[in-house]
Amino acid sequence: MIVIYGIDTHLNGIKARLSDVIHETMGRVLGMPEDKRAHRFIALDKSDFYYPGGRTNAYTVIEINLMKGRQPDTQKRLIKTLFIEIERQLDIAPIDIEITIKEQETYQWGFRGMTGDEVADLTYKVNV
Repeated sequence: MIVIYGIDTHLNGIKARLSDVIHETMGRVLGMPEDKRAHRFIALDKSDFYYPGGRTNAYTVIEINLMKGRQPDTQKRLIKTLFIEIERQLDIAPIDIEITIKEQETYQWGFRGMTGDEVADLTYKVNV
């Protein structure tokens, strides 16, 4: 699951395109299938979104929640590719993007009535 935060006046206008860029990158780098898009957008009033100096109203935070298993080099490639593609496709400078990856053990995920360590039919690899 991915949670994206930003100022409403900027984020609302780019949600669909940003979701596409993130999902395409997740597919290319992690092998995520097309039907595994789980993005949540939280568009905040500027008065509710404090961010570091030197950023613009395009400042966007992307939190990526993953089951544990991706190698450090894979995670770094994901982050760097997101910076490149977001700038290329949405014209948002890397200074205005913050990306964090939060990994949890497979047993800490629950979906389809079971925990992640019980699932045997994933159509993608977690250990990449």
